[in-house]
Amino acid sequence: MKFLDFAKVYIRSGAGGAGCISFRREKFIEYGGPDGGDGGNGGDVIVEAVDGLNTLIDFRYQQHFFAGSGQHGMGSQRTGKDGDDKILRVPVGTEIIDEDEETVIADLTEIGQRVVIAKGGNGGWGNLHFKSATNQAPRRANPGQEAVERTIWLRLKLIADVGLLGMPNAGKSTFLAATSNARPKVADYPFTTLVPNLGVVGVDDVEFVVADIPGLIAGASEGRGLGDTFLAHVERCAVLLHLIDGTSGDPAGDLVTIIHELEAYGGELAEKPRITVLNKIDALDDEERVFLRDEVAAVAKGPVMLMSGVSREGVQDVLRALRAEIDDNRLRHRKAAEAAEEEAEWRP
Repeated sequence: MKFLDFAKVYIRSGAGGAGCISFRREKFIEYGGPDGGDGGNGGDVIVEAVDGLNTLIDFRYQQHFFAGSGQHGMGSQRTGKDGDDKILRVPVGTEIIDEDEETVIADLTEIGQRVVIAKGGNGGWGNLHFKSATNQAPRRANPGQEAVERTIWLRLKLIADVGLLGMPNAGKSTFLAATSNARPKVADYPFTTLVPNLGVVGVDDVEFVVADIPGLIAGASEGRGLGDTFLAHVERCAVLLHLIDGTSGDPAGDLVTIIHELEAYGGELAEKPRITVLNKIDALDDEERVFLRDEVAAVAKGPVMLMSGVSREGVQDVLRALRAEIDDNRLRHRKAAEAAEEEAEWRP
């Protein structure tokens, strides 16, 4: 399946049906009076987050979505039928953005979450509504409310617990393939990964989701390479796993590059918890491992773990460290939610 994480969509809600001007015309009823029914309401355009989708590829082949218009009112006080709603089904984690490509209208982060992005027009009143003591035979009815047309953007940000970061060919896809059922393309050349990959990883009977994005290079935050396009997919992650190629020739320099690009990207990405791992240690001897680890730790200003995705040395330790960070993040969110609930209860 092709991957698409950004799509432009044209939508239009349904127009309301017009009210009816009608009078009773029955035998032996000389002055029947007005009996025009109301028009039906137009349908809404709704965006719903559903399970089982992880791409916006469907919106490449269809960009126009129209809800049904309401039926006009009819005589004998018959109200027109409401127009059918149009539902756009999107993956969980989809943001709805206004035409300016900046204003976020809604962020769908849970299955079943819905938002109305174009409200259908109200149906017009029939002449029965305008009957009064001074006007027993009104010849007036309201037209239906017009439809709402707008252009929106859909932007998908994958929801994962762990985001894999690193330079091209740092071993991210190898790690994902070794620890999950995901089968990303693995090869010994840069930019093997062209689209994000998701994998479910398990350790000590606990599972979490890992997202692998294309490698970052210097200048990525300004549009160079591929990784900047997909950094949004790790914005929601609880922890970032930064893999550094121990055989690159300058692991410490690679770390500086990635940190700079995260800070330049902005937002909360640079502030997220990060586990730094020196990868491909199967190609290093003991002396090289110690030297490079200390060199990278000086830049990271924190501990650096050792791992090999090929030989699986140190993989379990890395997974346990990730799980601990995920648990801490969930605990913080739970406490914040409880505190918000308590504040709401005490608020007058």
